Amino acid sequence: MNAANLPDDRDKASAVQRMFGAIAPRYDLLNHLLSLNIDRRWRRRAVDALLQAGPSSGRFLDLCAGTFDLARELARRPAFDGVVVGSDFAFPMLARGASKIRNDEVLPACADALHLPFPEGGFDGAMVAFGVRNLADLDAGLREVARVLRPGGHFVVLEFSVPARQPLRALYLTYFTGILPRLGRVVSRHASAYAYLPASVLEFPAPADLAARMEQAGFRDVRWQTLTGGIAAVHVGTAERP
Repeated sequence: MNAANLPDDRDKASAVQRMFGAIAPRYDLLNHLLSLNIDRRWRRRAVDALLQAGPSSGRFLDLCAGTFDLARELARRPAFDGVVVGSDFAFPMLARGASKIRNDEVLPACADALHLPFPEGGFDGAMVAFGVRNLADLDAGLREVARVLRPGGHFVVLEFSVPARQPLRALYLTYFTGILPRLGRVVSRHASAYAYLPASVLEFPAPADLAARMEQAGFRDVRWQTLTGGIAAVHVGTAERP
């Protein structure tokens, strides 16, 4: 798997938007199937990190919300007493997830993560699961999250990474670049979406590099933890006070 499976930077936003719109009907099934259901556990860990970092009330943003799995995980926590806005620029993903929302527990918003239609400092916390990797401009997206967070608000990023240690690294790469794209192509009926997935992960910054990018974008005290042997990582940062 190489960069040939990635769209040109100039076309990435529209290509990603079309791709996620096309795979929306089978997105949840493939998430759980291809991760052996571990993705549910990872989302719980991300929400744990957000609630441990700050208050459990206020207004929270789920960026690149997809079908709202992460937003619902936060909204349904017994200790949570706030509002969750789930934002994504692929409308078919939001539409697919709408049936999973009950009692207005999540407020959907169709919006581009690089140009969020929210005021400066309008959120008390923010989170994203497997979304920043798909942004056409990672640094601009991180700065935009910092803009809409109140000073001192926390941002949690859950994203794929590549295990550093053998033999897990070799096993992971064999599955991720060989088996997963074929299985994803059959189940999703999309020719390239699940070739894009491993290619984008391999091109994405390592956890330490992502932490540095978050700091450059306006977050302080950035820390991270790898999950499941390094297959994923959770980052937590605090929006800088002016």
